[in-house]
Amino acid sequence: MKATQTLHELGQSLWVDNISRQMLDDGLLDRYIREYSVTGLTSNPTIFDHAIAKSHWYDEAIQEHASRGLEGESLFFGLAMEDLRRAADLFRPTYEATEGGDGWVSLEVSPLLAYDANRTLQEAKRIHEAMGRPNLFVKIPGTREGLPAIAESIAEGVSINVTLLFSAEHYAAAADAYMTGLERRKAAGLPLGVVSSVASVFISRWDKAIMGKVPERLRNRLGTTVAKQAYRAYCEVLASDRWRSLEAAGARPQRLLWASTGTKDPHASDILYIRALAAPKTINTMPEETLLAFADHGEIGELLPADGGDASALLAEFHDAGIDVSALAAQLQRDGAEAFVSSWKDLLRSLSERSALLQNA
Repeated sequence: MKATQTLHELGQSLWVDNISRQMLDDGLLDRYIREYSVTGLTSNPTIFDHAIAKSHWYDEAIQEHASRGLEGESLFFGLAMEDLRRAADLFRPTYEATEGGDGWVSLEVSPLLAYDANRTLQEAKRIHEAMGRPNLFVKIPGTREGLPAIAESIAEGVSINVTLLFSAEHYAAAADAYMTGLERRKAAGLPLGVVSSVASVFISRWDKAIMGKVPERLRNRLGTTVAKQAYRAYCEVLASDRWRSLEAAGARPQRLLWASTGTKDPHASDILYIRALAAPKTINTMPEETLLAFADHGEIGELLPADGGDASALLAEFHDAGIDVSALAAQLQRDGAEAFVSSWKDLLRSLSERSALLQNA
C-alpha cells in the first residue's frame, strides 16, 4: 500500500498545494486523485503567478478575456475561476461522498484587503457567488481585521479557509470566528450544514525563521512543536460544549489544516512535515514535490498526541534559547500578509505584461 493511501486511511486528508491549467489539461490532477489519494487542493498568488504568467498555457484564454475588456484583478479571477471550477468538479465525488467533509478547492480574496474587514466580506461573497461550486473555500487571512469578516462570511453562508495562522492562539481565534458565524446562523434560523471551514496553520516558516539561531538539538523542531500545541487546541475545541451544541444542530467541524509543509532546510528530510504531522481529522496540503516524495519513500511516524505531548517542555527550551514564540508568531503573520501582497502585485504585473504582449502580437 502506498504511503499516501496509508495516511489517508488513518484519517488525514492529502491536498496538493498547487493548481495550473497544465495539470488539468494533461490529466495530472486526476492522476493524483486516483493514485495518490489526493482529495483537495489549495492555491495562492505565487502559485497562480507561476502557472499563468510563466507559461503559455493561458495565452488563448488571456486573449479571449482581454478582448472582452477584462484586465487586472478581473482578468486574473476570470482565469483562476476557470481552473478552480474544473478542479472542484474533479473533487465533487469526494465532496458528495463525505457529505462536505472533504473534496474542496480554495481561492483567496485579494491580499490587498487583508486589513479591511468590510471589503474582505464583500469580496468573499462575490467570489463565492461567481464560482458557482459548493466545494469552494474562499481564503481569508486570520488577521485581527480578517476575523470579523470570517465570522460574518460564515454567517452569510460562505465557506472559508482561514489562512496565515501560525500558532495555537491564532487557531483558537479562527475557531472562535467560525463558531461565532455558525451561532449567528443558528439564531437566524438558517441551516448550519451548508457552510464549512478549515483553519490553515503554517509550519515550515517557523523553522526557517530561526535557522542557525538555536542549538542543533532544536533544529527543525519548532514548527512541529507549534503544531502539537495547535492540535491540542483543536481537540479541545471539538470536545467543548460550545462546539457540541453546534454539531448537534447540524454544523460541520472546522478542520485543522497543516500548510507550508515543504521542507525548507536542504539538509533535512524532504518529508519531514508529512511524517511528523500525521493526525486523524486533519488535512496536510503539500507542494507537488513533497507529495511525490511522500508517495515515493514516505513513512508515517507516531500520530500527534491529543494532549500536546512534549510541546510545553520543548517550547520552554526554545524560550531558554532566546526565541520569543508569541512575538515570532505575530511577525510571521505580518510577514506572510506582506509576502502575499508582493506576490499579488507581481502576478498582476506579469499578467498585464503578458496580455499587452499577446494583443500586440
